[in-house]
Amino acid sequence: MGLMDIRTRVEAAESAAGRPVGSTRLIAVSKVQPLERVESVLVEGHRVFGENKVQEAQGKWPAFRERFDDVELHLIGPLQTNKARAALDLFDVIHTLDRAKLATTLARLAQETGTCPPLFVQVNTGEEPQKAGVLPREADAFVQLVREMDLPVEGLMCIPPADEEPSLHFALLAKIAARNGLTGLSMGMSSDFEQAIALGATHVRVGSAIFGDRIYA
Repeated sequence: MGLMDIRTRVEAAESAAGRPVGSTRLIAVSKVQPLERVESVLVEGHRVFGENKVQEAQGKWPAFRERFDDVELHLIGPLQTNKARAALDLFDVIHTLDRAKLATTLARLAQETGTCPPLFVQVNTGEEPQKAGVLPREADAFVQLVREMDLPVEGLMCIPPADEEPSLHFALLAKIAARNGLTGLSMGMSSDFEQAIALGATHVRVGSAIFGDRIYA
């Protein structure tokens, strides 16, 4: 596997779903990946990456951005409110808006700075107690709350339960997005991104299938 293989599979999935080629943003999830692996994907020409932690991204991406133009960085992991200012400085898109306190903090910082990256609301489609995200039945009200704060909510994000059919969760996320007039769907990872594309994903988050297995300390 590797970047070119995944790009080919993304395009094939788009075509199979009757969608325009290039309508899905491929986020290369570079969390906990050695710098040389990340650099090799950059050298291949890819520019859209995802990180889980603000601190890890701070230590990795400023140097890469000095060498490679047009890098687009997505935060796909939980965001603590005390890291919100740093996240706004570093990330181009945030996929994990999951609670009112964080929305309030982002709104305040957006007022201070005059800018805020596009945001995705994370929905806990499986209603798993250990997982972040608003519950499906609370998603409409939360999206409305975020809009009332003048935050740029672009779409929804989910991480299906590992032991359930992911397509059911992708379909649920798409239904919630549609009734709220949201066009962004951040869903699908290495094992199920083709199913996500078939159900309308605009962003897929693929890590190990591009970089290889993660090496944890």
